[in-house]
Amino acid sequence: MTTQNLYVDINVLQTVPSSNINRDDTGAPKTAIYGGVTRSRVSSQSWKKAVRDYFKDAHVVASSRTLDVPKLLANALMATDSSLDEDAAIKKSIEVLKLGGVKNFKDNRTKALLFVSQGQIEKLASYAVNNDKLDAKEIKKVLKGNQSLDLALFGRMVADEPELNVEGSVQVAHAISTHEIIPEFDYFTASDDENKTTSGAAMLGSSEYNSATLYRYANVNLNELVHNIGESDAINGAMTFIKQFILTMPTGKQNSYANKTVPNYVMVTIRPDTPVNLVSAFENPVKSHNGYVEESISRLEAEYQRTAKFVESPILTTVLGNDDTTIGDKMTNLSDLLNEVTERLTKAVQDENTDD
Repeated sequence: MTTQNLYVDINVLQTVPSSNINRDDTGAPKTAIYGGVTRSRVSSQSWKKAVRDYFKDAHVVASSRTLDVPKLLANALMATDSSLDEDAAIKKSIEVLKLGGVKNFKDNRTKALLFVSQGQIEKLASYAVNNDKLDAKEIKKVLKGNQSLDLALFGRMVADEPELNVEGSVQVAHAISTHEIIPEFDYFTASDDENKTTSGAAMLGSSEYNSATLYRYANVNLNELVHNIGESDAINGAMTFIKQFILTMPTGKQNSYANKTVPNYVMVTIRPDTPVNLVSAFENPVKSHNGYVEESISRLEAEYQRTAKFVESPILTTVLGNDDTTIGDKMTNLSDLLNEVTERLTKAVQDENTDD
């Protein structure tokens, strides 16, 4: 197993037109105050969910975050042992989960959402059916192993039993606009298609939106990912996350705004000492009447160079979207960028193993 610290920084600049992809409790787009002005904001949870949704849609092995873990385990128990009926299987599943440290249930459901992989469910069912005497340590071992990619990336917290916690190997920042935004409002009306006699609207209202050039950031702790799912799967898993973090987008009100864009700029850096969020490039908000992307790219690359005074030299820096970049290896497309990062990560891990 690799012992060298390896962190992968993903920096993205992406322009999003009129949209409301991540709403607050009032239905308005989320915002943040940074540098003394209001910024558009998209929560980290929202973007992580978009990545997890992709995993499920693309049939990448994924977990479920659910209150219905007893039901999932009961179904697996019945599939493994046909003599069990539903009531017996539910009773058995709760017994197994309680032994494993999941303590609070209501109406045959857990009281708190629990993140579990299909592999863990299947292994638990097999263990429970094939062992007359159940061992709490073995159950906990199953619940810590057989991790799906999203569980290994985003982690799991079980308040009742810290032994079941999984340290996430990915950190995702809240995306914020590189500039100040001013909320805008869409006043709308709708007519009744079947009402031919009454003029005027059958419904009217307003919705808030904004447009922004977002700075998005995430990092991958490769060592933690190796710890969670093993070296053979960690690099491929990291690259799957990096690609989908770059390409996915939360889908809030997408049918109303059709706001799906791709990034304007991507920088991926492999670091041996610490991840570095470059958001301070925009603490002084970008001001422009001719678009924000060009100045945002310039600011981001300048911040990269400024932070170089404080950290070790990166193993690799790749840039996509700026033909005039002077800070790293210029990539012609996303596939080339991902291939380059994969090659350098693989080499770094192999070199470390050779030194062991």
